[in-house]
Amino acid sequence: MTKDKLIYSEKLISIEEAIRFIKSDTDIIVAQCASEPQGCLSEFHLAKDQVKDVKVFSVLMLKPYDFFMLPEMKGHFELCSWFHGAGARQAMKAKTGTVTYVPNMLHRSAIDRFKVRRPHLFFGTCTPPDEKGFVSLSLGITYEKDCIETAEIVILEVNDQLPRTQGDTHVHVSEVSWFVEYSATPPALPAPKPDEVAMSIGKHIAALVEDGSTIQLGIGEIPNAAALSLHEKKDLGVHTEMMVDSIMELSQLGVITNKKKAIHKDKFVCTFAMGSAKLYQWLDNNPSVEFLRGKYVNDPCVLKHNSRMVSINTCIMIDFTGQVSSESIGMEQYSGTGGQTDTASGAVEGTDGLGKSIIACRSTARNGEISTIVPVLPLGSAVTLHRSHTDYVVTEWGSVRLTGRTVRERTHLLVSIAHPGFRDALQAQAVELGYW
Repeated sequence: MTKDKLIYSEKLISIEEAIRFIKSDTDIIVAQCASEPQGCLSEFHLAKDQVKDVKVFSVLMLKPYDFFMLPEMKGHFELCSWFHGAGARQAMKAKTGTVTYVPNMLHRSAIDRFKVRRPHLFFGTCTPPDEKGFVSLSLGITYEKDCIETAEIVILEVNDQLPRTQGDTHVHVSEVSWFVEYSATPPALPAPKPDEVAMSIGKHIAALVEDGSTIQLGIGEIPNAAALSLHEKKDLGVHTEMMVDSIMELSQLGVITNKKKAIHKDKFVCTFAMGSAKLYQWLDNNPSVEFLRGKYVNDPCVLKHNSRMVSINTCIMIDFTGQVSSESIGMEQYSGTGGQTDTASGAVEGTDGLGKSIIACRSTARNGEISTIVPVLPLGSAVTLHRSHTDYVVTEWGSVRLTGRTVRERTHLLVSIAHPGFRDALQAQAVELGYW
């Protein structure tokens, strides 16, 4: 047995033993999204009777684990979410008292928490070690490697079904406190098929993207529609927080070449991935994809150096002044800030003066009952993107640019891309506010 294999074998413990490291009144940080340690998280709740006031931090937890879904976990565990998933929203609505939200921007999420206190535990996932004793953190490195370097105890769940990704993802077995082995299919999130409205929005977005642009693209119906509409573009590059199926598909079509990028030329740059099993297979040992830390990838000071940087994001509502709410419905926290502020501000501050931030949304919500363009955001709405950074806004009715515009000009422009059924009422409200 080699030295590296011996180190690994000596650090191998059961999930039951790993859970015993959870202590009262401590912080636990958990790897995000498709990197979440499914085996360990499924058993956190078993420590309930031995612990109190344990805060578990994560981003977009994909499965509804008992430690925060069960009401009896109140006082024992609290999910402190940097970005809500479906389970967190459900627990919030049920008022279990086991979930809270942490205001943040993606490039500083865990880093900001380190300023409050050092995490006691970090639970993450990784591939089995290679012949040199290195594991790959696989599908996420947004804050995962920073936590490995900061937490008192690091426990990695070794999953033989994870792809081995490239970039800053490699960690030697000597740097990890303990390993557990748990084989599980990585959580998949296939891209939804866009409907006619989404495709109209996608076409308006594509019209704003020039050949040779570097794009940031998320997941969801509208970003997928945008990707489908980019098929005729040439030599696009990618610098994005999230690697998704549509980026892979554009690469396979020859649309994305990364040849015109000003930084990380010839490389895809991302900080985490989430999509289909096909995407994960494509990422496995793919030298053209660099996974780098979120504090670098999403730093606006880095983003602005990309050539023709285009940030494509979606929102829930936008008001006449250009305030964008993408994470809450009134006072109800729905998702999170994520990287929208990071990428939007980085794009509009592009050093080549050619960057664009695009905020897209359907013109109506609740089956057409309400307008997503409003005079004033509803009471308690979180402002995800400051109006000073709002650049292009797109609905199925067209696109407008708000940069440099007065509030009155912005109002006129936004009403012009609102749903026709709401335009008269919006104009009347604008008159009352003195914006028309």
